Amino acid sequence: MQFLKILFWCLLAFIAAIFTIGNWSSVTIHLWGGMDALINLPLLLFVTFLAGLVPTIAWHSTLRWRLRSRLATAERTLADMRAAMTPAPAPAPPVPADPPAPAAVPLLTTEPGTLL
Repeated sequence: MQFLKILFWCLLAFIAAIFTIGNWSSVTIHLWGGMDALINLPLLLFVTFLAGLVPTIAWHSTLRWRLRSRLATAERTLADMRAAMTPAPAPAPPVPADPPAPAAVPLLTTEPGTLL
């Protein structure tokens, strides 16, 4: 696909070069106040092309910027709503305190031959 893009731009540049060579003539432009300007035709066409392209690119870039900011705002709002909607985890049951250790009971020792 990259090869086709490069081929397209090379073909377009070649056609523009052929057009420029074939139409290298001066054109008179009548300006305000009775002034005349002498300009080459390829330069005039390039300037008029840019006069149409630059505002269009500016409008398109502004539109994309606005849509991206709106999308980012919507995503933040959605994330906040999801966080608010998820139930809080149930608190862990309290751990019972350890019961007190029983008091030490003395061991009964008997001597051999005695009954308890």
